[in-house]
Amino acid sequence: MVLSDSLSANLNQHWTQLAEFAPQALDQWQGPARDQLEKALVCSDFIASALTHTDGLLQWLHQHHRDVSREACYQPELTAALETVNDEHEFHRQLRLCRQRELVWIAWRDIHQQWPVEASLQHLSALAEAQILSAYHWLYQRCCHDWGTPMSPDGDPQPMLILGMGKLGGGELNFSSDIDLIFTYPENGDTQGARRSIANAQFFTRLGQRLIKALDQPTVDGFCYRVDMRLRPFGDSGPLVMSFSALEDYYQEQGRDWERYAMVKARVMGKEQYDCYQTLRQMLRPFVFRRYIDFSAIQALRRMKQLIQREVRRRGLTDNIKLGAGGIREIEFIAQSFQLIRGGREPSLRQRGLLETLDAIEELALLPAAEVSQLKAAYCYLRRVENLLQAIDDKQTQTLPDNALDRDRLSFAMGSKDWASLHAEIARHMQAVNQVFSGLIGEDEQDNDMDVDSEYHDLWAMARDVDNAKLILTGLDVPEANTAEQLLTFKQELAKRTVGPRGREVINRLMPVLLSKLLTLPEPQQVLPHITHLLLNIATRTTYLELLDEHPGAIDQVLRLCTASPMVAEKLARYPLLLDELLDLTHLYQPLAPDAYRSELRDYLARIPVEDMEQQMEAVRQFKQVQLLKIAAADIAGVLPVMRVSDHLTYLAEAIVEAVVNQAWHQMVEKYGQPTHLGEREGRGFAVIGYGKLGGWELGYNSDLDVVFLHDCPADVETDGRKVIDGRQFYLRLAQRIVHLFSTRTPSGILYEIDTRLRPSGTSGMLVSTLEAYADYQQNEAWTWEHQALVRARMIDGDPDLESGFAQVRHRILAASRDQNILREQVTGMREKMRQHKATGQNDTFSIKQDAGGITDIEFLAQYLVLGNSATQPALTRYSDNARIFEQAGELGVMTMAQAERLKSAYTRMRNALHRSHLAGESGKVEASAFLDERDAVMQAWQQWLATEKAS
Repeated sequence: MVLSDSLSANLNQHWTQLAEFAPQALDQWQGPARDQLEKALVCSDFIASALTHTDGLLQWLHQHHRDVSREACYQPELTAALETVNDEHEFHRQLRLCRQRELVWIAWRDIHQQWPVEASLQHLSALAEAQILSAYHWLYQRCCHDWGTPMSPDGDPQPMLILGMGKLGGGELNFSSDIDLIFTYPENGDTQGARRSIANAQFFTRLGQRLIKALDQPTVDGFCYRVDMRLRPFGDSGPLVMSFSALEDYYQEQGRDWERYAMVKARVMGKEQYDCYQTLRQMLRPFVFRRYIDFSAIQALRRMKQLIQREVRRRGLTDNIKLGAGGIREIEFIAQSFQLIRGGREPSLRQRGLLETLDAIEELALLPAAEVSQLKAAYCYLRRVENLLQAIDDKQTQTLPDNALDRDRLSFAMGSKDWASLHAEIARHMQAVNQVFSGLIGEDEQDNDMDVDSEYHDLWAMARDVDNAKLILTGLDVPEANTAEQLLTFKQELAKRTVGPRGREVINRLMPVLLSKLLTLPEPQQVLPHITHLLLNIATRTTYLELLDEHPGAIDQVLRLCTASPMVAEKLARYPLLLDELLDLTHLYQPLAPDAYRSELRDYLARIPVEDMEQQMEAVRQFKQVQLLKIAAADIAGVLPVMRVSDHLTYLAEAIVEAVVNQAWHQMVEKYGQPTHLGEREGRGFAVIGYGKLGGWELGYNSDLDVVFLHDCPADVETDGRKVIDGRQFYLRLAQRIVHLFSTRTPSGILYEIDTRLRPSGTSGMLVSTLEAYADYQQNEAWTWEHQALVRARMIDGDPDLESGFAQVRHRILAASRDQNILREQVTGMREKMRQHKATGQNDTFSIKQDAGGITDIEFLAQYLVLGNSATQPALTRYSDNARIFEQAGELGVMTMAQAERLKSAYTRMRNALHRSHLAGESGKVEASAFLDERDAVMQAWQQWLATEKAS
């Protein structure tokens, strides 16, 4: 065995450690077995670490390294090991020791090429299934002892079925894979046999939580599997466990394309143990496999592939054998495209395993036999590379190594002459796959007509010569202004960038096309600075230059959006990843349905491991930027009126608040456990109250979020995790964590500016309050301006009990009886203070928001009407937005319908103008002659309701 210097040094280090840890066991390894052990140590730090830290493992491996299969041993050996275990600590330890031992044996077989890769994947999947089922059965017995046995209405004991998704379901698990699971049970009912009965749903939720902890939680012995539950209905926000009927309702009514895609491989763990397995399988089949030939699946898969390609670009992934062009994911897409299209009619296409599906595709002549052979060979080769890559250090990665030692290891394990040979072979397989993929699923057709007049080529070529550039511009009938100087400056700045040869080639091809489109705009000199700013920002990122070069339609959209809104232009320049969104006009100008933002964000985050908080934070910010672009595009195109724009922006913010609360909660619970008062109930005992524009459904593109945090934790509660802290301290740290997640700056910026100053006692008060303390403050200490702020408050995320409690507190405070004269003085006094600080005081302009008769006056009128009349008209407290408050006031007779309509109309028109001003990057000031009728209506209402002389 000839080794490179780096591999020899690595072997010597491991061998020395092993000789010190288990000298007698090491002496047993002689002859060919010793050579094999040396190779295993060279290729895998995981094997070396396990052998030098686990008593008896080297001896065990010597006894079993010649075994041909161990699949049949997993379940009985693990069952026997757990049979006498009575405490959770030892239970966790036995699971982890089993995983480590068996993975060492599997890695050994992989490294020495003692079996085909299919056998390796099957063993890895069988091991995971054995671990899941053994842990489930051990925990089920103890949960039944604690809470009784879950029963159906007919008195039958109820099991929890565990669906293995993805590679686990397909029997194709990789070496260091996480596992995607969904939990379900047959029927609702209650437990029997314990002192106090609980609902089946509650029983299985607790069982599921314990099972996840048993498999996922790191201990001194490591962990078993990272468990991902985000493929379940509603993702992280959905219940952990659902009944069969609830599962069926969800998939029939709300199931989406990607969930069909995921369900193709779904398999119940230990299916032969359950009579109800067939019921579940028959229930899910119509959702996954359509009875008709379903060609819509092609477009859905194409869309998913585009999303993956964007993710590869955004995360800077290179040399990725799973997600890259021609990688493992493309082979999976090819197989599943045929399954989704024809699986309803062809039973042979309903296999979960990829290789079996490819066999069926070949038998049905859906692809040429030569292409199927290419796909099989590439799949087996890439999966073997993946397993050996992950076996180096038991890490979930599909990115080829960038350091010499790991490259040498991987080449050695794969039997390649050197790294260059291995890399070339990988590239050959991936290229073959990508050819088949592009031919079958392909990309959306693009308009490749890039022909432009020669004058634009000349203009770009001569941009450094201002005089010649001016002559060309004159010949093109372009208003010269300073366009030539702008082009010169751009070209000079471009020269300072480190743009490679390929990038310069793309720019030189792109610029004449772009100029031919830009210079025909009405005011090109206004748009050109935005475009050159964008191009300078992406000049060193050839991928985005090529995106514009290859998609002329994207150039059209860049120009349209940048012409209409400097704000959008700045976002495109700051976050080039948004350029991806310009490729699909169907989605660009059709923002999500308002109620879809939460589910779409859950799906978006489901692609990223929960524990990868850095990527999770970046993903939420990317999602926000993408959705803001789509809302702005629809706004510019006139698809959305201003009230609907604010609705979309508000729903988007609510979805992001939910996601951030989920992220913060996950981090806190992982560290401290959860407060014990939550053990007997659903939910988190936590709420986020939105104030101001967020509470009033009036968010703009650059609005910050005014929030208050509430909880309902009793004073004597602690957490139940490894590190125990006071329950109320937990909620304080949770709120701090939420603020941190919002305000941390990543490559995609911050999420929102968060303002918590409206909490009880402002900046001197606690960041989070109990509902009781909040109610007491509002009742006994709050100022009138704080009650005005409460008019525009509502809960945007939290438990139903807290939502109900907050609504009661809000109504009680707003509907309290008040002295009208005192209220009038206090409201007008606060407004006068604001005018002194914020009004322009200029005669030639009108500040739409701050000047007399503007938006703030209208908001104060709405707040006064609620505070002054809700004691006799309690329905006035129902809404938190100004438009509906005026509608309600008119309907209840607090003011005339005519006056209510005038105020609502004035408010809507001014908000629309303010909104357009911000979209155009302007200050919100207009000519003094603007909105005279609207201002007159507002000032008349102010005179009627709030004039100071009425106080006498």
